[in-house]
Amino acid sequence: MAPFKPSDFVVVFMTAPESETAARLARTLVEEGLVACVNIVPGLRSLYFWEGKLCDESEVLCLCKTRRELFSAVRKRLVSLHPYSVPEIVAVPLAEGNAPYLEWVARSTATKIE
Repeated sequence: MAPFKPSDFVVVFMTAPESETAARLARTLVEEGLVACVNIVPGLRSLYFWEGKLCDESEVLCLCKTRRELFSAVRKRLVSLHPYSVPEIVAVPLAEGNAPYLEWVARSTATKIE
């Protein structure tokens, strides 16, 4: 595998309405090799305006680890599967990382190229 730097990787933040939906989305992304790992964090409370109304909702946060070059494919796949009409799907680049972990992320997603 070619040398890499932390900035070659991103953490994708995605929210879901509840844990089962989050697990279904996460399982698909991992099985398809688009992400190496998804952490599902329950207990999120989101406040936002939607269609002119203030919403106060329970959600689940998903932290998806992948290569930067796969973000477009991850976003496209999530949009196609997600129950929200406008899902939160944002990527944050890594500034630093544990090299052995990043090597594992790279190997776990190595066969997927956009």
